[in-house]
Amino acid sequence: MYPALVYRDIMAAIGWSMERLRGFALLFAALLLIPGTLVCGQNPDAAKSTAAGSTAPDSQVPLAQPVLPGAPHMSKQTRFEIIRDFETQLVYSRTTFPMGSKGLKLQDGTTTPNGHALQQLIALWGPSIRPGDPAHISFVRIKDNCIHFDLNGGAIKRKKWYQHIEISGTGGTPVPLSRDESADNPHGSYLDVYFDKYVPELSPAQLRALLFPVLDFNAKNKEQAYLDTVPPKVKEAIQAHRVLVGMNTEMVLHAKGKAPKKVREKDGDTEYEEWIYGEPPADVDFVRIVGDEVVRIETMKIGGEKIVRTEKEVILPKPDQDTEAKKEEQDRPANAPSLRRPGEDPENAPKPSDRMNQTPPAAPQSAPNPPSDPGPGEMVGQR
Repeated sequence: MYPALVYRDIMAAIGWSMERLRGFALLFAALLLIPGTLVCGQNPDAAKSTAAGSTAPDSQVPLAQPVLPGAPHMSKQTRFEIIRDFETQLVYSRTTFPMGSKGLKLQDGTTTPNGHALQQLIALWGPSIRPGDPAHISFVRIKDNCIHFDLNGGAIKRKKWYQHIEISGTGGTPVPLSRDESADNPHGSYLDVYFDKYVPELSPAQLRALLFPVLDFNAKNKEQAYLDTVPPKVKEAIQAHRVLVGMNTEMVLHAKGKAPKKVREKDGDTEYEEWIYGEPPADVDFVRIVGDEVVRIETMKIGGEKIVRTEKEVILPKPDQDTEAKKEEQDRPANAPSLRRPGEDPENAPKPSDRMNQTPPAAPQSAPNPPSDPGPGEMVGQR
């Protein structure tokens, strides 16, 4: 009896221990399944945003809210965020930046200089950044009423701290340090974004929207950035690798690439350049360029057919040469000096052309010569 009772107590204890272990195992399994159940039951969009982060890619950034007129001054914290976000960033240009000490000014969506004034700067100094070219924002400075962006090193090369060090040899003679000679000839440019009175509080997305007429932050490559700056008809032709009469040389390069052969000719007083694409027995295109415009396209087909196009197929906006003159007339003050009399109608005022049509005044009649002094032996008349 005694061994049987001991055996029964031992088995009961073991059974209680097994039940307890089984309970612990079930509780542990339940704890492991709860996080998985929560993850599987959450919103898939929320899970995707958690995995990808809260910031969307630049290509999917929505249009930012406009800056309100009564926005407060930009805070110190926002200044740091703008500098950290934009400095050392790679963007694509949507316009031409001139080389030299004069960059572009952007205010209310309009860039200056533009038109004929910008063409003169480019002809004088050359282009620093062309439409579609990648540009590196190398320096950002927030001033009182504008934000300054240096592109590709800026128009003025800034020296490093070690470039200000001067070493003197025996007798006080300065020893020149080795330096980069290219630093004296910067090839970058800059952009100044002006506001009415002060730089308001704005987010990086709002600043990107303000810079969109000049800089593209969403383009993935140079070709896409350039195609966004041309008219739709030109964009379709470039994508189809076709040249249209009226294109400029930059568009031809994007459509057909660099010409394997170029010929300079002269037709009367007009000098032109012929860009030749292709070789027989394939089709050959002769693109005639006068100045910076395609004026004639001649295509020689394989069968000997010749197709010549001279009519303009696309009209590009030309620089307005009268912009500066119109601006000077608008900026002329009301009390400017004038030769008109008070109350005189400007239409009736004498003009230079009226003076040209007037008959010249008649020459005065010859007056009698005054009497000469009497010489010796001559009689003096009565007075």
